[in-house]
Amino acid sequence: MPEMCHPIRTAGVRSRPALILILIGAALGGCSGGDFGRTRADFRNDDMHRWLGGEVTGSVGARASQFQLTDNERRLRDLAYPLIEPPHSRPAWKSVFGDYQPLPSPWRQHAVFDRTAYGRLLIDEPHRSHSSRYAQLMEDVRDDITRFEPFFADAVRVLELDKKRNAGALVSELSPRERADAVARMQENTLIVQWVQQCLERRISSYRWALERLVIQAPDNIAADADRLIGELAAQTANPPVAAQPVIGRALSVRG
Repeated sequence: MPEMCHPIRTAGVRSRPALILILIGAALGGCSGGDFGRTRADFRNDDMHRWLGGEVTGSVGARASQFQLTDNERRLRDLAYPLIEPPHSRPAWKSVFGDYQPLPSPWRQHAVFDRTAYGRLLIDEPHRSHSSRYAQLMEDVRDDITRFEPFFADAVRVLELDKKRNAGALVSELSPRERADAVARMQENTLIVQWVQQCLERRISSYRWALERLVIQAPDNIAADADRLIGELAAQTANPPVAAQPVIGRALSVRG
């Protein structure tokens, strides 16, 4: 009897490596990001935003403090990151892998701030209707308004306690290293507050540009609501509960 062939089974065997690679890729993709684009739990730790202090001091030629973070200082950094991260509108499929990454401080950046980037992304991305673009813009502004009070409430506490730390730096038998770390930590905290302040002003500039283009391309009465929200955020930003004095002797330009 002639030998019988089994093409279906053979094809299955040959395709198994490709199937395995697909399954591995899917598993790795699922592990790389958290639910709904949130950072994976194993990426999180108590000091995950500690790098902010080293970044701001390093960008102005100063050293980072070796002191451990206080609870208030840790909270300041945790609350600062969502306001420092550029606002972005993106489809859900771009979020599944998570996108947490350290960011360069504005003192280190050489490129001119592009106030059109947010609006161009918002307008160019596929949306079901122009109303969803307005909705996305308003959601981003509301998020900033919601984050504003908690951040600056903690900033007030941190900077007030830094005044006591500054007075304590005059205590006897304080080593040069301790004094340097105390000064460095105060600089870190001040620069982080200034960083957030600049980012808020840049966001407002970006939001206004985006709204103007939406009104031109797809006029809608909801634009008035978006304008009021942006105005509310602008009013808060123009009158923050605390004003951090420039560490490096010059205020950072915030105009885009």
